[in-house]
Amino acid sequence: MTSLPPQPISPLDGRYRAAVEGLGDFLSEAGLNRARVHVEVEWLGYLTSHSLLGATPLADAELRALREWAAGFGQPEIDRLAEIEATTQHDVKAVEYLVREQLGRQGLDRIAELTHVCCTSEDINNLSYALTVKQAIDEVWLPKLEAVIVKLARQAEQYRELPMMSRTHGQPATPTTLGKELAVFVYRLSRQIAQISQIEYLGKFSGATGTFAAHLAADPDADWAAISREFVEGLGLDWNPLTTQIESHDWQAELYTRIAHVNRILHNLATDVWSYISIGYFRQIPVAGATGSSTMPHKVNPIRFENAEANLELSNAILDSLAATLVTSRWQRDLTDSSAQRNIGVGLGHSVLALDNITRGLGQIDAAPEVLAADLDANWEVLGEAIQTVIRAEVAAGRSTIADPYAALKELTRGRRIGQAELVEFVQGLEIGEEAKARLLALTPAGYIGAAAELLEYLKG
Repeated sequence: MTSLPPQPISPLDGRYRAAVEGLGDFLSEAGLNRARVHVEVEWLGYLTSHSLLGATPLADAELRALREWAAGFGQPEIDRLAEIEATTQHDVKAVEYLVREQLGRQGLDRIAELTHVCCTSEDINNLSYALTVKQAIDEVWLPKLEAVIVKLARQAEQYRELPMMSRTHGQPATPTTLGKELAVFVYRLSRQIAQISQIEYLGKFSGATGTFAAHLAADPDADWAAISREFVEGLGLDWNPLTTQIESHDWQAELYTRIAHVNRILHNLATDVWSYISIGYFRQIPVAGATGSSTMPHKVNPIRFENAEANLELSNAILDSLAATLVTSRWQRDLTDSSAQRNIGVGLGHSVLALDNITRGLGQIDAAPEVLAADLDANWEVLGEAIQTVIRAEVAAGRSTIADPYAALKELTRGRRIGQAELVEFVQGLEIGEEAKARLLALTPAGYIGAAAELLEYLKG
């Protein structure tokens, strides 16, 4: 067998690359190294602009050129880093040397020894991960989730008043509207976005064991805690004052747990929509040229929702593992987090892919009002709840003496289907007030939806 050219092992980098490629700007090795270069350059800028450790300020043009180089991090820098790391066998040291080379090209050798000064590798890494994860969430994952919510909200409004049989325990139950059921997911997902927006992206910048020991040895008069805080917050992150060598990763665990919860809500949405398609409540819109089955030409399969289920489960397998693993480090440092964090993009990638599938799937379905109506008309027994509740109210008001209304309706309806004629006959024979009887006689399964349509107003906050 001949060998193939180099191929991606992960489908996220192969078959599904187009759906998740935005994440590569942040959660790839190159994205991480770009962030590392950014942090190293910003630290040089901070040291020089504050005249720390004997440094003098750079000219505005010098600092601007250095920042422009960092912002333009691309293939030449990626390739050069690979060459340097082949020798150093250390990724952050390779970044330090890359920055030093750039300083030489810009004639800034006088500040070369300030590169990476007072830093442990984790000072650079934790800030870089916080920056890249934050950007990936804000610029890729959240917009994908918001697109799903917008699509759902529009469909919820479209079907706000469309009556639908509920299926508690899989059995016919008190009717609702299709719009209200979709609105439930809009509300659930919107709550999660609000909570995710409160997540702190923490960073530490305090040296080898979080004590500022080297800093104070170099300059015992500087307020290094205040300096650290200002630098971290200047990067757009939240400062963590108490750490070991590593930032403790609690914010990451909190974030990944929250995203995993969103994934589970989306999984519930996917299985519900799949089930509604199965019983005909939704009809699928055929895609021109697409094949539903290799042998059954009539089929239009709900593959978007099935793919979403699988990818949400894969995402959670990784995110749950990260949340459990990252919060533990032996004593002041071990390297279990190093390998684990390289899979953040994989965990988020499967979630992004699922979101893409759900958005596309929702755009390929329409409600089938005639199927919904027929199902309601075939299940008049669901009005048993309304009838027994009205009887109870009539008894409480002294307009009826019927004993145990629930038992009476249970005998009439449990385990059997009854039609309109049987229910009308039953109601007409009830000992209740005429106004209550008229209300019950006017009731139909399609009309027994309570305040379902009005409840969508709660989506407006």
